[in-house]
Amino acid sequence: MSNPDPTPLSPGQREIMEIVWEFDEVTVSQVRNKLALKRDVARNTIQTMIVRLEERGWLKHREEGRTFWYSANRPREASLGAKVAQMIDRFFGGSPEEMVTALMEYRGLSHDEADRIRRMIDEAESKKTTKPRAKSPRTKGHESC
Repeated sequence: MSNPDPTPLSPGQREIMEIVWEFDEVTVSQVRNKLALKRDVARNTIQTMIVRLEERGWLKHREEGRTFWYSANRPREASLGAKVAQMIDRFFGGSPEEMVTALMEYRGLSHDEADRIRRMIDEAESKKTTKPRAKSPRTKGHESC
């Protein structure tokens, strides 16, 4: 996955990804059968959506005979992050500060929630300031596993 598509998943794509995340590895037929419990869906529609998800970098597959087994290529959190980024751009003019202000003013935060958020911010800031160690040069072809 070189350049994953950063746009959020559509509701239908999200529904398929939830099934994949739940079962780890699925076939098109398994996804169709799971979705058919809620509504009538065509196998070809599911196949097309799965192929598009793979093209966008959300899924990967392996072949076993004539069967393609699909698994997630990106974690569930990546979907949530893309949706939050879209929400910030759309509703808050690209300003995370405006989003936090709206959260505090209209929903409010408990003392515990505020403490957890402070810790999360502190951890994120410390990760930014921690520089990765330089890798030691290795002789080409003699890299250890």
